[in-house]
Amino acid sequence: MPTETAILHTWTSIPAQEVTAGLQRRFVTASRVTIARLDMKRGCAVPSHSHENEQVTYVLSGALRFNVAGKEIVVRSGEMLELPPHVPHAVVDVLEDSDVIDVFSPIRQDWIDGTDTYFKR
Repeated sequence: MPTETAILHTWTSIPAQEVTAGLQRRFVTASRVTIARLDMKRGCAVPSHSHENEQVTYVLSGALRFNVAGKEIVVRSGEMLELPPHVPHAVVDVLEDSDVIDVFSPIRQDWIDGTDTYFKR
């Protein structure tokens, strides 16, 4: 439900979810967008998956090696990767401990529902 009041969030007030070994996530969902902050340790990975959401990944610090539809892309501190909806992608390797912001539109309903099962394959 839309609100007419601004809401202030702080990352430290949002409980971290241990998604997998070496990967913690915090996220906020507004009416049309989900923003997440990921703490990714060197050597962890995100399995290949796709979703209906447009995604922008901004690496605050560190470096990630992606595979996007068969193409390898390294994203480093200060760089952003734009992923269109339904494009298969994976983080095949976290090259350095990384602090990452992900923005999704529409919202990540699978995260809210706990049905994001691609980590359990």
